[in-house]
Amino acid sequence: MARAWVGLGANLGDAQATVSAAIEALDGLVDTALLRASLLYATPAWGNEDQPPFVNAVACVETALPPLDLLDALLALEARFGRVRDPAVHWGPRQLDLDVLLYGEQVLDLPRLKVPHPFLHERAFVLLPLAEIDPELMVPGHGRVRDIVMRVPTSGIVPIRG
Repeated sequence: MARAWVGLGANLGDAQATVSAAIEALDGLVDTALLRASLLYATPAWGNEDQPPFVNAVACVETALPPLDLLDALLALEARFGRVRDPAVHWGPRQLDLDVLLYGEQVLDLPRLKVPHPFLHERAFVLLPLAEIDPELMVPGHGRVRDIVMRVPTSGIVPIRG
């Protein structure tokens, strides 16, 4: 079994409900158990800023799935929530986005999966929720989450209180 950290985000439809339901659905993936999840965070759009704000969170799962099988399970979960991937649209609006951020201590550079996620150390909308649930977590090549988050601007990112 390995621990994996999954980033969740949505900005179409009822994004809060979608991200909350997706967190619960992670616990239903084959050979996978949800260990913990962050609060939901309201975040400004990143990359392509001409779109609605996002709701983001991070979850930690324990899984027996190898990294590419976990990725495939996450992509299937996205599709269940109505995500249709358009290769022509990069960082655009979405029903649900699920990213493998980290998979144990592995470093992977595969055509379909890069771990740690290549933008993890630059994205406050991932680092803040990750720091909430595991501040001592090491990101290979970048250090501890609690230190990385101090180096990125976090303005405009606020926890959503239920």
